[in-house]
Amino acid sequence: MNRRELLRTAAAGGLAAALGTRASSQAQGEDSSPEELIWTRKVPVRWETDVAVIGGGIAGVTAAAAAARSGARVLLVERFAVTGGMLTVGGVANFCGEMTGQGEVFDEILAGLRAWNAIGHERPSVFHYETLAVVLQELLLKRNVKLLLHTRFVDAREEKGRITEILVCGKSGPEAVRARQFIDCSGEADLARAVGFATLKGRPEDGMQLPMSMIYFVRHVDGEAQGPRLPEGWFHPVRREDDLPMTSVWPDGPGGNAIKIKIPLFDATDTEGITAAEIQGRRRMWEVMDYHQQVEKKPWLLDHCSPHIGTREGARIVGDYVLSVNDVRAGRAFDDGIARGTFYLDGHKPDDDKRTYILPEDELEVPPYQIPLRSLIARDGKNLLMAGRCFSCDQLALSSARVSTTGAMMGQAAGIAAALAVEKGCDAHDLEGAAVREIVEARSARLEV
Repeated sequence: MNRRELLRTAAAGGLAAALGTRASSQAQGEDSSPEELIWTRKVPVRWETDVAVIGGGIAGVTAAAAAARSGARVLLVERFAVTGGMLTVGGVANFCGEMTGQGEVFDEILAGLRAWNAIGHERPSVFHYETLAVVLQELLLKRNVKLLLHTRFVDAREEKGRITEILVCGKSGPEAVRARQFIDCSGEADLARAVGFATLKGRPEDGMQLPMSMIYFVRHVDGEAQGPRLPEGWFHPVRREDDLPMTSVWPDGPGGNAIKIKIPLFDATDTEGITAAEIQGRRRMWEVMDYHQQVEKKPWLLDHCSPHIGTREGARIVGDYVLSVNDVRAGRAFDDGIARGTFYLDGHKPDDDKRTYILPEDELEVPPYQIPLRSLIARDGKNLLMAGRCFSCDQLALSSARVSTTGAMMGQAAGIAAALAVEKGCDAHDLEGAAVREIVEARSARLEV
């Protein structure tokens, strides 16, 4: 075990500060600038690897698995107890987009779910999310990916565009990971923002992000079964259908449903913003639950709520190419196309809680389109790739490409590219897109448009 120590002094407020932290004496509601804290600490470099992946959602899993298949030593950092991100922790339990031709990693995931009899009972794309967590875990371990669960990315050290180490923190305390290539699959561009690389967030005019969703789960009961109910005087009970937020009802096995409600107006990249979103999400959950129980007389009891609100948009890293909605709507192909999107432009308005879209509903469908490798390579970094929700695109392009199947394709391509850069000893920018694409297609990804 490598216990070499990394010594760094950091200015707490600077994005580019390496291995730093932030502290503030600012009281709630004050407008003054936060106080800065300067600190120095020795941090052990506990792991050295070829490729480090930050974030274990579907994009992070496929990135890590693909890089490992290419022969790279791979480490994956995940803040929760399981990988899968919104599909597991978020309770989404449904693959959006095409399920064939997404690449060999996704094919293996589907095969695992089928082996467990855990997919396709209610709809072909609906699966048992707790089983998916086990399938992903075993897939990564079989490919010798080093997993760090219950571990958060904290900060990073960068020198002239090259990321050298990241700081993580789990139960062992702060420790460093040294790698040759990094892949940001955090969804919120955590690594890129930590080192000050350019990012995009929200719509151009005001930065407002695509709205979040809270998912909770109900069980059907017979008669007047006892269970939690919204007490009088709590929150704001809904009594008219017109006052409901956008609400979607999904299957969740025998005698159960998953309920998804829209929670707009919060920033997923801000500590106070995501806190407020979680609070509002659970309040709205009970207000909507009460409507279904009291007004519609649904025989539902609350089973549980997702432990993490569903985020559609965090921050996106500016890459060598920014995929635009015009590219998506034109069904554009690229010489370095390494993933394929087909999902419609599912961009809900960020500033209301109804089922309203940014574009007219007759303009939402798109033809198949490609995502170029250049959109997975950070413009400002020499060894940073990205996949999933934080890839380089505009907001409306994201509304299509953010879905799990396309994210899996991006992750596989990013993992292949990172491993190839390690093998060749070159920067990510120096890779030949055609060479990466050739490997992607050889691994069962369908890219034609």
